[in-house]
Amino acid sequence: MRGSIPGPRDPDQSRRQTLNQLSHPGAQHTTSSCHASMWSWTSSGVCRQCSGSSAARPQPCRTTKPGMWRWSLHKKVERDPGKSPVLVRILLRELEKAESEDLRHVIIPLLHTLLYVLTKATGITEELYRRTYNFCTRLLTLPAPYCTVALDCAIRLKTETAVPGTLYQRLVIAEQNLTSEMYPYQERVFLFVDPELVSPSVCSALLLEIQAAQAQQTPEACMRHVVSHALQAVLGDACHASALQRKLKASPRHALERYFHAVVAAVEQMAGEPNPSREGHLERLEEIYCSLLGPAAAATESCCGDPLQDPQPSIPLPSPHITFHLWTDEEQLWKELVLFLRPRSRLRLSADLEALDLQGLWPDRELARASMLSTDSGIERDLPAGADELPVPSSPEMERAGLQRKGGIKKRMWPPDILMPACWDGPQGLHRRTGMPSGDGELLPGVSRLHTARVLVLGDDRMLGRLAQAYHSLRKRETQKFCLTPRLSLQLYYIPVLAPEELPSCRHSELRELATFLGRADPWYQSTVNTLCPAIHKLAEMPPSLDTSRTVDPFILDVITYYVRMGTQPIYFQIYTVKIFRDLSQDPAEDIFLTELKVKIQDSKFPKDGFAPRRKGAAEGPGAELSICYQKALLSHRAQEVSSSLRATGLVLKALPASDTEGSGPTHAPPSAAPVIDHTYLNVNVMEVVKSSNLAGRSFSTVMNTFRTATIQIQSQDQRLLTLLLDKDSRRTYRDVVRFEVAPCPEPCSGMHKSKAPWLGSPQPEVEGTKAKPKPLLMPINTFSGIVQ
Repeated sequence: MRGSIPGPRDPDQSRRQTLNQLSHPGAQHTTSSCHASMWSWTSSGVCRQCSGSSAARPQPCRTTKPGMWRWSLHKKVERDPGKSPVLVRILLRELEKAESEDLRHVIIPLLHTLLYVLTKATGITEELYRRTYNFCTRLLTLPAPYCTVALDCAIRLKTETAVPGTLYQRLVIAEQNLTSEMYPYQERVFLFVDPELVSPSVCSALLLEIQAAQAQQTPEACMRHVVSHALQAVLGDACHASALQRKLKASPRHALERYFHAVVAAVEQMAGEPNPSREGHLERLEEIYCSLLGPAAAATESCCGDPLQDPQPSIPLPSPHITFHLWTDEEQLWKELVLFLRPRSRLRLSADLEALDLQGLWPDRELARASMLSTDSGIERDLPAGADELPVPSSPEMERAGLQRKGGIKKRMWPPDILMPACWDGPQGLHRRTGMPSGDGELLPGVSRLHTARVLVLGDDRMLGRLAQAYHSLRKRETQKFCLTPRLSLQLYYIPVLAPEELPSCRHSELRELATFLGRADPWYQSTVNTLCPAIHKLAEMPPSLDTSRTVDPFILDVITYYVRMGTQPIYFQIYTVKIFRDLSQDPAEDIFLTELKVKIQDSKFPKDGFAPRRKGAAEGPGAELSICYQKALLSHRAQEVSSSLRATGLVLKALPASDTEGSGPTHAPPSAAPVIDHTYLNVNVMEVVKSSNLAGRSFSTVMNTFRTATIQIQSQDQRLLTLLLDKDSRRTYRDVVRFEVAPCPEPCSGMHKSKAPWLGSPQPEVEGTKAKPKPLLMPINTFSGIVQ
């Protein structure tokens, strides 16, 4: 086992010094008052961490890294589950204090921490659930993102209050892909790492930690956890947890599955009722509990059990099923998603997707349009007697009235924007927007989206550029064969990890600009996720532990798990397309970028026949003569074209602002609301060459010119060629460029309405209809709260 945080009694002294830099264990045997004071201090540390306060306070560990407060708080719940109600009261008190003092910056982190504790804990009273639910409803009057996060928490708490244990059960079933007819949802975390950007030691360390943690998470163990947690959450002190777990461990597989399905059915049936009753749910789980231990044994254990001598055992929350992938193929993301939907089939992963059909859709004969012959004159007195009664469907009247049209137009009841995969679409027109991710539901009639793919990428801005390419290719495929979108909810996550040789260099800030922006937008993301990079490299430097019998706490995996579970608020980023001309007489090459496009002037020259003659009187100097045409970004949204010609040594197009004060910034709005202000623009920095004359002769200097635009076209006017570098990735370099054009990447097929969708498999040619304004393609990256203003 590598890189795990040991418990407080770690005998390995050689690793203790390194591990103490990552966490502090805390005392294990204390009284209730000591627990309360310690947890109150830790929850206050979460508040100070969110506000960035570094005020000194007497504490046993001054070297605690940012992000450790939350982790140590949740570890205390696992080690001593009996003190969970104390921690819930402390967190709820901190939230109410933040509400009364208008400390909004700590509300979302504390609310996420509280909800995570409630998901794991048992023995929480109904009064605490009610107080937490009422607090969330009061937050609905606040602006986004507070009301958005509060609404998500309130929806979960409403079910958990009526049926305790529902959140834990659904989470484990979905993440571990346990078979259940009552809850058929499945989730999987895809961890993608580019081996050329992340060191082999980091890849090996992460893979070993994931494998070691998941080796103990067998389906039998997960089913035991679900049964134990559900019974303890409802029965409370009447449930003897130790005897229950001993009985479950001794049960054979078929008996364990029977108890598991009985508990899941009881919980889901009660949660599905409009007015669930706790009393009825309690009676049903008591029957399951008695059938497990036997009536006599259950009564004896509940009466004779001494909680002081036999403490309540911990029920771990298993980490999600994570698959580790080295990103070496451009189509690897699409292939993995297809295999996730159809894991048992042998698919031929080709571009035509012949092996993937839309199973679950109605057959064509049921979608056929039936024409009805009307004999109604429209006069009421002409109605025959008994006309007010509807005829029986199988009656002769209905048979005579219905006419079957053979070869007629078939009417398919699809949504109007079926060509645009709406379940992955963000709000229109806004550059960086927040909103609720698409939940479960039906995008097409009869097809349920039961799968959730959580794609987590590790790396820097170059890795995000590859993710944007894969995301664009995936969306483009869906317009040709609509197969993944109706069934799959896609969520994207990002953890910045830099190569060790680039950590102290000046490129450190350049390669993590998007992570810096996410940290400015969401302070909890900054404290929890952006601080993982040093810890991951320390994990890679640790020697593997040969003792696999010890109980360990994998810190990196725990933070990843917390992020993919609680990171539900996406921030949308505009993807830009660039058309690259190496020869003006030929069609351009096309590519996309997400964060940056850098332009350099080559030293080599093109033959004179390929360019217009140089202007008379133009002096030869550094750089190249460029013709720039762009649409100026104005708050009034008026189209103002600007054309200019200048000499420059290079330019950079950035899609992210340098600071929060640059520009007007993103705007919050519900996902379904129409955009109010369009912030889709590029920051263009041009190193312009300025010529000056003095007594010593001519001299040249450079000056930085900056402007904002949505679209831009640049062409070299002399014999100098251009080199383009996309998303800071040397593998995506284009040389010998004469001209290039940059514009927001449109949603595939969003600007064209066609009479027949190509994915319906019709051999008839497509008939183009009316063109509409194309929607921009936005890529979401999940955070904890979205953009906090």
